[in-house]
Amino acid sequence: MTAQIILASASPRRRELLDQINIRYQLNPVDLDETPFPNEAPPDYVQRLAAEKSAACVAQLGDGLPVLAADTAVVLDDLILGKPKDRDDAFAMLRLLSGKMHRVYSAVSLRGREHGQALSMTEVTFRTLTEGEIAAYWHSGEPADKAGSYAIQGLGGVFVESITGSFSGVVGLPLFETAELLSRQGIRIIQ
Repeated sequence: MTAQIILASASPRRRELLDQINIRYQLNPVDLDETPFPNEAPPDYVQRLAAEKSAACVAQLGDGLPVLAADTAVVLDDLILGKPKDRDDAFAMLRLLSGKMHRVYSAVSLRGREHGQALSMTEVTFRTLTEGEIAAYWHSGEPADKAGSYAIQGLGGVFVESITGSFSGVVGLPLFETAELLSRQGIRIIQ
């Protein structure tokens, strides 16, 4: 099957979400410095990274298929919680999220005939977690490579008391916004 887009991501979750909506893609992950700028607001941060990823991919491959890139950040107050460095970092993040509402920002950038960008913001509330649950969750292996040290689509979903916004955005690719951008490039999801 011929690819419709280039996916500038190594994320298996983004691939699963594109598979879910029957978009055919070719992989071309890009590696960028994802350090936030000083005083950079979280929505600006994810939008900048998504745009930089799609631009870097286009610079590598040239003009051809549209290039889709995304970035997701878990944010408590204005603190961006990235992927944990180690066990202690994951425990600290999960303790911070315990019993609180946080926001997940996901930006999507699509470069083709034109450049389109979209932002999704979802509010996620965790129930209060026990130290034993945090330890058991860490030992499951799931939080090790996840922003905020949890996966809503996996075992971490049992911590979520409520969600307001895009479930797929929390997973890593907001499907509503992605479909809108693809549609503007002439790629229809449902025909």
